[in-house]
Amino acid sequence: MSRRVTLIPGDGIGPEVVESARRVVDALKLDIAWEYRDAGLGAVDKYGSPLPEETLTSIKNNRIGLKGPTTTPIGTGHKSINVVLRQALELYACIRPVKSLPNVESRYHDVDLIIVRENTEGLYKGLESQITNDAVVSLKVVTRAASIRIAQCAFSLAKKQNRKKVSTIHKANILKLGDGLFLNCARKVAEDYPEITAEDVIIDALCMKLVTDPNRFDVLLLENLYGDIVSDLCAGLVGGLGLVPGANLGEQNAVFEAVHGSAPDIAGKGIANPIAMILSAVLMLEHLSERSAAERLYQAVCKVLKLGAFRTPDLGGTSSTAQVTEAIISQI
Repeated sequence: MSRRVTLIPGDGIGPEVVESARRVVDALKLDIAWEYRDAGLGAVDKYGSPLPEETLTSIKNNRIGLKGPTTTPIGTGHKSINVVLRQALELYACIRPVKSLPNVESRYHDVDLIIVRENTEGLYKGLESQITNDAVVSLKVVTRAASIRIAQCAFSLAKKQNRKKVSTIHKANILKLGDGLFLNCARKVAEDYPEITAEDVIIDALCMKLVTDPNRFDVLLLENLYGDIVSDLCAGLVGGLGLVPGANLGEQNAVFEAVHGSAPDIAGKGIANPIAMILSAVLMLEHLSERSAAERLYQAVCKVLKLGAFRTPDLGGTSSTAQVTEAIISQI
């Protein structure tokens, strides 16, 4: 019986890079059936909602989804689909591996760290109130249960992958109650993992240390907003947003997506880098226990990068999305 996966093309470059990911997974000859569902600006026109109920139902039924980027209006319009999706499905852990890839130009070498981001609360709860015409209050929510849950995720992941250190990132020197609770929960969980070094780093100091020596870090544990910002910073360490995958995990469901956004400025031009989306599919295959297939796909991506003949403009090349996709398929 085939395994059904919800496939969400999304907005902007989403349909292009999602199609690339689908094609390379199909080239592995696995028994996967794709269930296409809508989300994003196109879904508003079709369903009157950026995240139709049938899309949520599909993910709940299949328990796994591969999602392209979706556009969030700035300062107006509908809420972030990603935020709504993560909260609705309790996808509490956002896992983003950041790793140097072969033959990609960067001033940093051998970067290999994992971002573990709390995905359901913090400022991204979206609890805002207009107090006066000139004042708005945004509430940052930190709970003990969610903080312990994400800390356990970070330390158990570190143990599973034989990593040596977990760094908890915070601003508890200023936000003594909220970030203080998050930090104290991480410290408590760390007691159950004596074999793993635990440290805490203030968020602004982390940013400086990342750009001076990212190799000092292993697993980064962050609350929601910090994790979002640091993900993009870390992508810059290894060559850009077109190379970094992501996984959103919960107890029942999982949705995989690239770190990058919908990039409407290059949508439809056929030059979007599909590698982040393809590597997100690698994470999906690992989650499905298709480890051999996941490794074959990862090595195919690395081989294409090593050869250097096919690379999209963001990596200094002139290849199209389709050409890079075909090159990866040829290596499978």
